[in-house]
Amino acid sequence: MTLSRVCQGLGSSEGLDTKKLEVIPVRDTNDYSPLQMLRLEYMPELASVFNGAFHAEPDDSAGEPKPDGRIAALFPALAGAHGVTLRPSGGPAELAAPLRVGVVLSGGQAAGGHNVIAGLLDFLERHHPGSQLLGFRRGPAGILRSDAALVTADAMGPFRNQGGFDIIGSGRDKIETPAQLEEAARVVGSLALDGLVVVGGDDSNTNAAILAQHFLDAGIRARVVGVPKTIDGDLKGGRVPVSFGFDTACRVYSELVGNLMVDAASADKYYHFVRLMGRSASHIALEVALQTHPQMCLVSEEVREHRITLQAIAAQIADVVAARCERGLHHGVILIPEGLIEFLPHMDGLIRELSELLARDGAAFGSPRAADVLPRLSPGAAELFSFLPEAFARQLMLDRDPHGNVQVARIETEELLMEVVKKEIAERRASGRFSGPFAALGHYFGYEGRCALPSNFDATYCYNLGFTAAALLSRGQTGLMAAVSGLNRPARDWTVGGVPLTSMMAMERRKGAEKPVIQKALVGLDGRPFLALEASRPRWAAEDCYRSPGPIQFSGPLANTTTLTLSEEVNDGRPIVF
Repeated sequence: MTLSRVCQGLGSSEGLDTKKLEVIPVRDTNDYSPLQMLRLEYMPELASVFNGAFHAEPDDSAGEPKPDGRIAALFPALAGAHGVTLRPSGGPAELAAPLRVGVVLSGGQAAGGHNVIAGLLDFLERHHPGSQLLGFRRGPAGILRSDAALVTADAMGPFRNQGGFDIIGSGRDKIETPAQLEEAARVVGSLALDGLVVVGGDDSNTNAAILAQHFLDAGIRARVVGVPKTIDGDLKGGRVPVSFGFDTACRVYSELVGNLMVDAASADKYYHFVRLMGRSASHIALEVALQTHPQMCLVSEEVREHRITLQAIAAQIADVVAARCERGLHHGVILIPEGLIEFLPHMDGLIRELSELLARDGAAFGSPRAADVLPRLSPGAAELFSFLPEAFARQLMLDRDPHGNVQVARIETEELLMEVVKKEIAERRASGRFSGPFAALGHYFGYEGRCALPSNFDATYCYNLGFTAAALLSRGQTGLMAAVSGLNRPARDWTVGGVPLTSMMAMERRKGAEKPVIQKALVGLDGRPFLALEASRPRWAAEDCYRSPGPIQFSGPLANTTTLTLSEEVNDGRPIVF
C-alpha cells in the first residue's frame, strides 16, 4: 500500500463527535513561584519558514545512510524514505483542513517536553484551524488503553516553558508484540487520528518506526513522526545535532558540581565522587567537566577503547590524590558517567550474559541470588562476578527496564570506585608509598536534572521541534524524526525538516535476540569536546582550576547561550548565542 493511498482522507477529523473525549483540566497557577509565572510569559522564537507558506522538499544532502538489508526487510515501506527540509513557498501561511493529531511522551522526562506539545498545538491552530490535539496519558500504554484527552489552548497555557511531562505524563512501556500493534492500530483508527507524534529517546523512536510501518501495513491513515528526547545527549547525528533536555540537565548538574568544588576547596578534606546521569554515553559527564574543571572526569568510551580496568582506574585516581597531597591539597572532585560499569573490560560481557540469563530464566529463580547465577555463567564472567563486592553483584542482577537495559541508575558505581580507591590507598600506605589523608564522599546527580525549568535554548528548540513535527504530519510524512539544525545561527534562521528513522538504525542484541534499534551516539574520542577535555586534564588534576557556572540564566547576556559541547561540535568551539 502506498503512502498516498494511506494518507487519503486528511482532515477528516472535522465534525467528529468529541463529547466522549475528556478535556485536560486547566491547572491553577496560584501555587506557582514568581519565576514560574515569569516563565509563562517567555515566547520562543520560531524558524522563519513557519511565518508563511512552506512545502516539504526531499533533501538527502546531509548524507543519511540507507538502512542495510535486514533493516530494509523489516521496514519495507520506510526504508527508501528521503530526508526532507521545509522550505518557504512564498506568500502568506495557507489555512488547511482541520487535523486530529495524537502525542505521546515516552521514557524518562527531559526539560522542554511541554514546549514540544505547545509547538504542536500552536502549529495546528495557526495552519489548520479547528484541529484537535489528543494527549495519550502515561506513555505508550495510554495508546493501548485508549486513554487520551484533548489538549486545549487553555489547558496548555500553564505548562508553557515549565519543566516536567506532567500535562499528560510519561511511561516506559513498549508497543512491540503483534497483539499490541494491532490494538494500537485499532485505537488510532477509532480515534480517527491523522497523525501520531512520539516524543522519546532511541528506543522510543525505534518504536515510532515500528508503529509507522504497521500503520501502513494495516491501512491506517495516521502518519508517525518522532521527536528526539533524552537528557543523555546520545540521540544525535547529522541534521539532529542534539536531543532536547541535554542543555538544561547539564546546566543543573554543572551548578551542583560547581557548588561541591567550592565546598571541597573550603574544607580541604574530602574527595567527592560524583556519578552523573547518562545511561550509556558520557556526554553529560564530559559537558559538566568542561563547565566546571574537576580533578578527573572518567569517560566510558575511553575506558572501553583503551580497555582500562577497574584496578587501573583506582590507580589513576590514587596517583592524583598522592600528587595533590604533595602540593598540600587534600580535596578534589571526580566525575563518573552513570554508564561506566558497562564499559569496563569484561564487565560488558558479564552484563550481557546476566541480561540474557534473566530474560531467559529469570522467572524460574524469582529474585536471583549469586548462587543461582554463578553456575550458569561462562568461566570468565563467573570469575569477575565472584570478585565483585556482594552488594554490587546484587545490583547487577536487578530487573531490566522494558527495553532490556541494565537499570544503571540503581547501580552505585561511585561507591564501587570509592571502595577500590580506598583499597589502593591502603596498600600504598602499607608499603610506605603514601602517608597523607584521604576521605571520600559519594554523590549521585540524576533526577534533579530532568524536570528543571527548561533553559531558553531547550524552550526554543522544543517549540520549534513541535512545530516541525506537526508540519511534517501535515505534509503527509511518516517514519521521520523531526530535525532542527543550523543551531549556530539565530533561531529565526534555523533549518527544519525530518530524518528517516530507519537511517539511524542498526541491528542490536536485546533480550537474547537481534532487534532493530536506533544507535546511540557515543562520545567520539576524536571529537572536539573530548579533545578539549584531554588537553586540560593535567592542569585540572594538579591545580584547583574550579569553575562555578551558577544557576540557569533566563535573562541577560548569558541567557541565550548553549552547551560547550554544542559550541565545539557545530561552531568550531566559538560560543553560540541564538
